[in-house]
Parts: sequence; structure tokens; C-alpha cells
Amino acid sequence: MDDPRPALVIAGLALALAANAQALAQAPGSAESRIRQSESRPLDQARDDERQAREWNLRAEEWSRYRALMQGPLGTYSPGLDPLTALGIEARSDQERRRYAELQVQAEARRVEKTLSYQRAYDAAWERLHPGQERVSLQGVQGMQADTSKAGMPGAAEPGRIAVFVKDGCAPCNQRALQLQAAGTAFDVYVVGSRGDDDRIRRWATQAGIDPARVRARTITLNHDGGRWLSLGLPGDLPAVVREVGGQWQRQ
Repeated sequence: MDDPRPALVIAGLALALAANAQALAQAPGSAESRIRQSESRPLDQARDDERQAREWNLRAEEWSRYRALMQGPLGTYSPGLDPLTALGIEARSDQERRRYAELQVQAEARRVEKTLSYQRAYDAAWERLHPGQERVSLQGVQGMQADTSKAGMPGAAEPGRIAVFVKDGCAPCNQRALQLQAAGTAFDVYVVGSRGDDDRIRRWATQAGIDPARVRARTITLNHDGGRWLSLGLPGDLPAVVREVGGQWQRQ
């Protein structure tokens, strides 16, 4: 009688190879799986772009142009610039410029209304939970609060008010702000390159010696530049003290 053991060994090896092949085919790292994942990435990116474009009331091609602009000099000089400001600065016609300006005004109005609604709810909660106690600023750090509710170009809330454009690590910027503060001048500070980070503005204000009481009283406001300095197109380096005169922004 023939020995059955070699046949059993061969059959076992065949079953093991089949099982391994099936496992490899189903594994997340398999070639087929990797192909599916690579194919899904562009689709996911397209859906994300479409969603973000809708949030800014932009068309898909406008969002693509914004992304391309931020890969160039504009993104280098003003990182974190919002889509409407970026597209408005780089508008190719007066019609485009008007469109983006109107979209930005509408977006700012909605944002400010949400901020004010929450501020009212916060004030009511404070009075309810801590009646008679001194109010604490929502974002206050040593009395410093970056003003993120001010819409439009600098000085829009008060025509003729001085706007001061500064940047971090600029000793002349600190000196100019202190001179205006010592003179009792009311002015709005715009920190270029703040990247939307309130803490950057607070650190600048602390280093520059800005009086927290003046900030609380809003005779001095602290703001993100948000591309405003670039949009003014004025010559010269920072610091820049500007004022609106006859509808035109001029260095002082």
C-alpha cells in the first residue's frame, strides 16, 4: 500500500497558499485597496473644495483660483488671507472687485451679528450668575482683547480715525504706537502677519507697552490686519500711520 503522507502534505500546502492569497487580497494594504484609496483622495478633495466654496458663496473655479493665489506671492506676504480679500485684491476687473467686496460685506455682517448675539447671551449669563461683580472680557488677557468684530477697512466705524499698521519684532512700530498713546490719540492698531492669532496681538501689545485701560475703553483697538495693509497699496515700510482724507487713505 502506498504511503498517504506525501499527498496529505501537498494538500495542506495548497490550502495554506489559498488562505494566504485570500488574506492578502482582503488586507487594507493590498494593491487593490491602495488603488481604491488613491482614487478616492481626489474625490474627497473635490468635495471638500465644493463645501468650502459654498461657505464663502464662491463658485468652484473661484475657489480654485484662490488656492492658486495663496501658493504665490500673495500667500507669502499675507498668509491666512481669507478667500474674499485675496480674490478682491487680485481682481481682474472692476466687476470682480465689486462682487468680492459685496460678498465680504455680507459675510462680515453675518459674522458680526453672530458675535453680538453671543455677546448679549454672555452678558445676560454674567448678570445672572455673578450679579454686581466686575465684568470679565470674553477673550481678555491682562485686559487686552483683540478686536475681531470690526468690519471693513480701518477707521470705517469712525471716519477720520487714525489706523496704525505694525508688525511683530519692529522696534519703530512699538515706538510709534507709544508716541500716539502718550499724546492721548485714539487709534486702531492693525498687526500685519498676525495670522488670525489673537495671542500674537496680545503679545505685541504687551511688548509695546499698550495701556490695557485704553484698550478696554476702546480709545485704542487691537486688530488683525487681514490683508488691509496690502490692499491700501501705500508706499513705504512699517510702521504706517494712515488716515482717510477725502475718501483716500494717506500716510500721516
